[in-house]
Amino acid sequence: MKENKIKVAIMGSGPAGFYAAEHLQKKLGERVHIDMFDKLPTPHGLVRSGVAPDHQKIKSVTRIYDKIASNPNFRFFGLVEFGKHLTIDDLKNYYHQIVFATGAQTDRRMNIPGEDLKGSHTATEFVAWYNGHPEYTAHEFDLSKEKVAIVGMGNVAVDVARILCRTKKELGETDIADYAFDKLINSNVKEVYMLGRRGPAQAAFTNPELRELTKLEDANLITHKKEVELDDLTSSKLEEKPDRTAEIKIVILKEASENTPSKSKNLTIRFLVSPVEIIGDDDGNVSKIKLVKNELYKSDNGSIRPRATGSFEDLDVDIVFRSIGYHGIPLPGLPFREDWGIIPNIEGRVTDGKDGVTVKGIYVTGWIKRGPTGVIGTNKTDSGETVKCMVQDIENNEILIPAKTERNDILNLINERQPKYVSYEDWLKIDEIEKKKGEDVGRPRLKFTNIDEILEALKK
Repeated sequence: MKENKIKVAIMGSGPAGFYAAEHLQKKLGERVHIDMFDKLPTPHGLVRSGVAPDHQKIKSVTRIYDKIASNPNFRFFGLVEFGKHLTIDDLKNYYHQIVFATGAQTDRRMNIPGEDLKGSHTATEFVAWYNGHPEYTAHEFDLSKEKVAIVGMGNVAVDVARILCRTKKELGETDIADYAFDKLINSNVKEVYMLGRRGPAQAAFTNPELRELTKLEDANLITHKKEVELDDLTSSKLEEKPDRTAEIKIVILKEASENTPSKSKNLTIRFLVSPVEIIGDDDGNVSKIKLVKNELYKSDNGSIRPRATGSFEDLDVDIVFRSIGYHGIPLPGLPFREDWGIIPNIEGRVTDGKDGVTVKGIYVTGWIKRGPTGVIGTNKTDSGETVKCMVQDIENNEILIPAKTERNDILNLINERQPKYVSYEDWLKIDEIEKKKGEDVGRPRLKFTNIDEILEALKK
């Protein structure tokens, strides 16, 4: 197999998929022919539909992906969905190796009463909505209300809070979807609460994200003095093992407890509270969230964990967003671990999920491999581990034997099942149109948010 061409299919065009392609190109050179598929017509996954629109610098990573895609042995097939247009058996018929980089596409549930009331949403839905994801443009969020609670302390929760607090001027410098821009600048939101079950030192958000909240044009960052005071357990741990990052985080949060409201919006970060119920009004709309106050204790493995006390409080809110972690979804014909939300694997080689036996020629990378942890750059290392296994399997001839061996054989099947597929060249045209439309109004880009509009622009 050492001299033969290797055909690889990558399902998913986010960072994990592109980094896998990059590693393959570097390791195998011209030997590898890569076809990347995505159910959306646009590539780049969460860089386009998940990264906050006011974080344009992070989005510039797509220049690397453009370079990867410019390789003549790389093709992109957008608007081609696994399970709908292509099955696992189809792919085995055309490729030596198949990589799934489909991410974690839904939010974990809180599993508390009232979670499905009107006005209770996942953060994922809101993020996808304001980023112009075509599958979420029709979602409704009643921003005529004044009080919003965000359950969670990760960077996604911070993104949601920040976007809700941005001014018209601040949002006007982003590539936020037009319809979301209009709704957000006319929103009545005045109070935003971020709720975390642990203490300030354990908060998952990063210090740069936290500092950003201190610089919002028209929103005060507020914390409660008692909640940002360090407990004895955390103080002892920091004395034994100093953590400069945690110490800086605590300083910023303590400074916020001295703030007095002086702007039109308040962003309040609460610690040591967990939601136990979302309470509705007579019409089934969110009206309150019931919180239990927590205390910290040392678990058997030495980590500091929260546990509920007998003290409760009701917080008046109109909207709730849960942001307590993403969860993968099963893919047709592949094993799945529902408890972890991943496809079972060993270093990227998919296993049968029962006996731990590897499935020849099938691999995973990114969140569907390891769970929803890390940042964009984490996927580069993660994909490197998977590709190392792939190269070993090529050298050992542990690969699939496709019946269709010519590179263009797959085109007949795709043209038959999805003749309106979008190539990377098509995407670059869309990219150029979006940037030009944005330039005309002083914004980074104006996104297409409708698949039919994209196809119309491409004359498909």
